[in-house]
Amino acid sequence: MSAQETVLKKVIKPIHLWAIGVGLVISGEYFGWNYGWDVAGTLGFLIATVIITVLYITFIFSFTELTTSIPQAGGPFTYTHRAMGPFGGLIAGYATAVEFLLATPAIAFALGNYLHFLHPALPVLGCGIAFYVILTAVNLLGIKESALFSLIITLLAVVELLIYMGIVAPSFSTANFLHDAMPAGWMGVFAALPFAMWLYVCIEGIAMVAEEVKDPGANIPKGYISAMLTLAILAVGVMVLTGGITDWRRLSTIDYPLPEAIGVVLGKQNGITKIFAGIGLFGLIASFNGIIISYSRQLFALARGGYLPPVLAVLSPERQVPYVALIVGGLLGVVALYFGKTDQLVILSVMGAVVMYILSMISLFILRKKEPALERPFKAPFYPWFPGIALVLSIVSLIAIVYYNWQLGILFFAGMLIALGVFVATGKHKVTTPEQENVIA
Repeated sequence: MSAQETVLKKVIKPIHLWAIGVGLVISGEYFGWNYGWDVAGTLGFLIATVIITVLYITFIFSFTELTTSIPQAGGPFTYTHRAMGPFGGLIAGYATAVEFLLATPAIAFALGNYLHFLHPALPVLGCGIAFYVILTAVNLLGIKESALFSLIITLLAVVELLIYMGIVAPSFSTANFLHDAMPAGWMGVFAALPFAMWLYVCIEGIAMVAEEVKDPGANIPKGYISAMLTLAILAVGVMVLTGGITDWRRLSTIDYPLPEAIGVVLGKQNGITKIFAGIGLFGLIASFNGIIISYSRQLFALARGGYLPPVLAVLSPERQVPYVALIVGGLLGVVALYFGKTDQLVILSVMGAVVMYILSMISLFILRKKEPALERPFKAPFYPWFPGIALVLSIVSLIAIVYYNWQLGILFFAGMLIALGVFVATGKHKVTTPEQENVIA
C-alpha cells in the first residue's frame, strides 16, 4: 500500500473541531439521558451527572495531551499501542470501535422515533436505515465537506436547545423536580452512571480526525475545551429544566423526551411543538454524522496498523476518505439496528468508552515515564491529579455499569476475548508491518 493511499488531508480548523466535538455528543441532550431518571430519579441522576462531568473535564484535559502529542487517526488505539504494546492497542481499538459503532444505531433509533412522532405512518427501522445511507453518502464526499456539514447542523442544534430551554423555563417547578427525586437512593446514582455518560460520550472522537487538523498542537486543545464547556452547559440546562415541568416519569422511558416535554407545555397540537419535533432532527443528525466520521477513521487506523483487513485502510483517490471503512461501518450499524434496543446500545457504547478511557489514562502515565522527551504541545494540567481522577472515576463507572448490566457486560467482554483469540491465532501480535511502523512511530 503506497503512502499516497494512507495519508489523510489536513483541512480541519478549530471551529470545525468544535462542531465535530459538540456534534458528536449533542444528540445525548435530545434522548438517552432520560433513561437515567428511570433508575435514579431527577436528583439522583443530577448527582450522577455532576460526577460524570468531573470525570469528563479531567479526562478531556488529560486526553488532549495524548491527542496533540500523537495526532493520528487511530486515537486511543495509537496511544495505547505505543504505551502498552500490541495487546493494549487491540483492546483499546476494540473498545473504541464498540463505542462508536454502537452509538450510531442508538441515534438511528431515536431519529426513526422522532420521524414516527411527526408522521406515524413512517416506520422507525426504515427511517434509521435511510439516515445511514444518506449520511454515509455525505461523508464519501470528503472530510472538508463533512466537517462543513457538521458545523452547520451543529450550530442549528445548539440554537434549538437554547430555544427549547427558553420555552420550558417559565413552566419549571422546583416541586416537580424534587418529587420522589431519589427513589432508589444512592444505588440508583450508580445505576444511572452510563446514562449520565451518554451526555458526553464520544467527544473524544475529535482525536480520530487529528491527522486532518491544521496545526494540531494549537488547534486541538481549542476544539476540545470549547466543545466540553458548551456540552456541560447544555446538558445541565436541558436536564434540570425538563425535570421540573411535569411528572418526570412520563419522560423517563421514551426516545423523544424533548418534543414530548414541549407538548406538555404548549400542547401536542400546537404548531411550535410540531416544528420543534421536526428541527429536533438537527441534533441527532449532527451526532450521527460526527460519529460516522469517527468510526470510519478508527476502522481505517486499525486496518492500517494490521489489526483489520487492509482493504479498510484504502482511501478514495480524489476525496482521500476511507470509503471502504465508511461503508462497512454503516453495514455493521444496520445489523445492530435489527438486534439491539436503544438502552442496550447506549450501555454497550458507554462500556466501550469507559474501557478506552481507563486504557488512555494508563497510557498517559506510562508515556510520561517511557518517553519524557516526547514533544507535548499541550500538557495535562494538575498532573498527576487530573488523569488520576479521570482514571479512578472511569474504573468506578465501569464497575457500576457491569454490576447493573452484567448480561451486556458478558457480551462485551466475550467479544473482546474473541478478538484477542483471533489476534493471537493469526500471529498478528508478532508481526510489525510498515503500516504499523507508520502508525506508532
